[in-house]
Formats: sequence, structure tokens, C-alpha cells
Amino acid sequence: MSVDVSARERLDRVRSRIASACAACGRDPSSVTLVAVSKLHDAAEVAALAACGQTIFGESYIQEALPKMEAAPAGLVWHFIGHLQRNKARFAIGRFACIHTLDNMELAQVLQKRTSDAGLTQTVCLQVNVAGETQKSGVAPDGLPELAEAVAAMPALRLSGLMVIPPVFDDPEGARPAFCRLRELRDALETRLGMPLPMLSMGMSGDLEAAVMEGATHVRVGTDLFGPRQRPAS
Repeated sequence: MSVDVSARERLDRVRSRIASACAACGRDPSSVTLVAVSKLHDAAEVAALAACGQTIFGESYIQEALPKMEAAPAGLVWHFIGHLQRNKARFAIGRFACIHTLDNMELAQVLQKRTSDAGLTQTVCLQVNVAGETQKSGVAPDGLPELAEAVAAMPALRLSGLMVIPPVFDDPEGARPAFCRLRELRDALETRLGMPLPMLSMGMSGDLEAAVMEGATHVRVGTDLFGPRQRPAS
């Protein structure tokens, strides 16, 4: 497959930003995983970026993701990064390397049952609403320990870390307190649970440098890799 030059340039720019942020805080760039957010972009656009070497993609809508995953090149790794409704949980298990957005006990119980019934293990992160924004999903920080303890005890779920979508600021540095808070919550949970939680899913196109500086292991970048989205979500 020929490489889309514009896709190559966009990918190189994002990788360079990650590398520069890592250099500034003494991290190895390989410690940061780039999740290319392909929601509302078609399988051909995924294939163009995959031809440049990007292998990990993130989707937010089950009904959009599944046919796209079938049409995209084989061998890609998919993460689910959107709000997951309980009645669609059965479609997510086993298809995504990680579900980043587990945020309530009811969804956890559904995922546990569906995953167990399928004889699988599903990696998950807990989405935390660190700023208490009513329009965003996520467990409140004061409810996080209880949810984390419950999920950690579910044998079919592998709790691997935390995820946040911070408030939007004109200055990317404005998101840094949310990233710092998520890292602090993760560190406290590791002590409380007595287990490693290696994933910190935080940072997007506009603020990935601040996220990397605060310890992000997975940055979710869409616009700066694919350009503006052309159609609304269904």
C-alpha cells in the first residue's frame, strides 16, 4: 500500500511532540502509547495511517466501530474510549484491547458477567471525572476507591489504570491540574489495592504535552492525526 504523505506528516508531527515532551521531563518516548482516535473517520483513513506504522486506534461508538474494524487492515489493536452503554457492553468485550471508560458499578457487573460467560479477560481503566463536570461521564474521585476495589475483585476484569477527559482550556497548561490529580489518585489506589495500575490514559491533541509531563502512558489523539471530523455522531 502506498503511504499517504499527509498522513505520514501528521503522524510524524504528533510523534515528535510526544518525544519532545518526554525529553523535557526525562522520560523514554517508548513509555507513551499513541492511541489514534479514529471515531467519525472511515476505514480508508485508518488504513492510510496504519500504512505509516500506526497500529493502535481508539473508537467511541460501538455501532460505528465494529464495521470499521472489520473493514480496516488486519492486525491493528483497538481501544474503546467512549461512553459505553450497558446494553452494548456485550459487543465490546474481546474486541478491544482495553476499555478506558468504565465508570460505574452497574457497567462493571455487566462487563464481568459477559466477559466471564465468554471465557475471556477484559482489560479496563476507570474513567474519573476529576473536575465534577456534569456534562461528562466518570466516577467522582470520592467514589473511586469503592469502585476500584470492586472491579479489582472481579476475576474476568483486569483493572489496569485510570482515564480522564479534563476541562477544556484555551491554554493547554490549564488541563495540567486534572492530569496531576489523576496521577495522584492512581498512586493512592496502587497503595490501597496493593497492585500496580500502570495505565494513565490522558491527553489529547491540544494538551498532550502537559499530560506527558504529568505521567500519561496513553495519549488519545484524533484531530491532529486525521484532521477535522466531517460528520456528526449517530
